[in-house]
Amino acid sequence: MKVLGICGSPSPRSRSTWLQQLALARLESRSTHSSSLELRELPPAELLTARRSDPDIARALADVLSADVIVVATPIYKAAYTGLLKSFLDLLPEAALRGKTVLPLATGGTLAHLLAVDYALKPVLSALGARDILDSVFAIDAQLQSHESGGWVPASDLVARLDAALQPLLALGQGQARHSGAAGHKIDAI
Repeated sequence: MKVLGICGSPSPRSRSTWLQQLALARLESRSTHSSSLELRELPPAELLTARRSDPDIARALADVLSADVIVVATPIYKAAYTGLLKSFLDLLPEAALRGKTVLPLATGGTLAHLLAVDYALKPVLSALGARDILDSVFAIDAQLQSHESGGWVPASDLVARLDAALQPLLALGQGQARHSGAAGHKIDAI
């Protein structure tokens, strides 16, 4: 299973990036290849002008198309995911997420931003063909406390919710999951 993390945070020291890295680390035992795409590292002019022919943009798009699992992480600002993530998602082909399992992760200052995942991000992921969208995980700032090393310390309930969201993927290969549905893309835990 090839896993790709896509982080839409414009900040290099981001709770969203850290949460995505935690999810990727949890999936490490099930993945044959795991990588992370930091959208802030893409050339901004090429991203904003949709230059798919730029080598960095083309490589990023190819990474999405070749992945089996996509972990999308974003901070929520003003009740929506970042413009950086929106710019990248707009470059993807119409069915770029078809047949892929997608895990949306988001962080925000308060629970007031919680519904942005369901009302803003998930519809775009669905429009890109994602039919197997795992339970999203939203973390408020208080659930990711700053650590002196520069990282973050997650609240135990946040880790539990992340593990529960990842369970269908963690169960793969252990005989504890099955594929169902007409399209064969839905994963159900038993």
